[in-house]
Amino acid sequence: MTHTLRYRGRFAPTPSGPLHLGSLVAALGSYLDARAVGGQWLVRIEDIDPPRCPEGAADTILRQLEAFGLYWDEEVRWQHCRYDAYQRALDQLIIQGLAYPCSCSRKQWQAFSVYPGWCREGLSSTTNPVAWRLRSDLAKRPIAWQDRLFGCQQFDPETLGDVVLKRKDSLWAYQLAVVVDDAEQGITDIVRGVDLLDNTPWQRQLQTALNLPTPRYLHLPLVVSNDGQKLSKQNKAPALKESADGIRQQLFQALQLLDQAPPKALAQEPPDIQLNWAVAHWSLEHLAATAHRPFQPEP
Repeated sequence: MTHTLRYRGRFAPTPSGPLHLGSLVAALGSYLDARAVGGQWLVRIEDIDPPRCPEGAADTILRQLEAFGLYWDEEVRWQHCRYDAYQRALDQLIIQGLAYPCSCSRKQWQAFSVYPGWCREGLSSTTNPVAWRLRSDLAKRPIAWQDRLFGCQQFDPETLGDVVLKRKDSLWAYQLAVVVDDAEQGITDIVRGVDLLDNTPWQRQLQTALNLPTPRYLHLPLVVSNDGQKLSKQNKAPALKESADGIRQQLFQALQLLDQAPPKALAQEPPDIQLNWAVAHWSLEHLAATAHRPFQPEP
């Protein structure tokens, strides 16, 4: 498939803590995929959930990206400045009958694997605060797309449930915000972890309903620990080392985890040399050979 628009990719971390090796792999994969075709690479801070975003965490992330030589194009975007745009999108969905208020609590439907849609035809309680959900049964379905690494994907979003678009505490939810922001920034290609692959059907539904462009998707295998757990801030993955030696070693390790087969001598080179090599040699074919196994760092 050829591009009709110039490649515009992005890295969009939640500033809930410093970057770790797993998030470095995601950032590096998206960076290399953009730079290898002369595309643009943007950074967006997804800070729509203030309770999860300690003060200073976003600045730490931006400093870490620069320390690893991952410089972005254009100004950093911040989701906390975008609430009016999200409300306009929700209003459009409400007019189309594709979004509805829901007063149910998670405890009420905990026996179900997904929310059973009790408020679709009217609130089950008129006194509880409400969230806003997507009518996954009425939006476009089924959803199919060609993932650049994992191949043909097909889902019926109704089996995934009616995802929350705006929370009961009036904070915006990820699914709506990411779709609105990707479209506003002209993102053509999304490179992210495979843990978000099953979020894509909802996002494709929203893109169709809001008449927004559909980007291409490349979902990367996850980096896991020795016990098979995804490396994440929740699992207390250690922050990236920021010494010169630590940066060189971790950047080289991230290239190895992306199956790019960097020459051993590259491990002693500074970030700019490593990245120049990696951009010139970026290969999805190498990655595809091991796409269905998680990434696991060497001990």
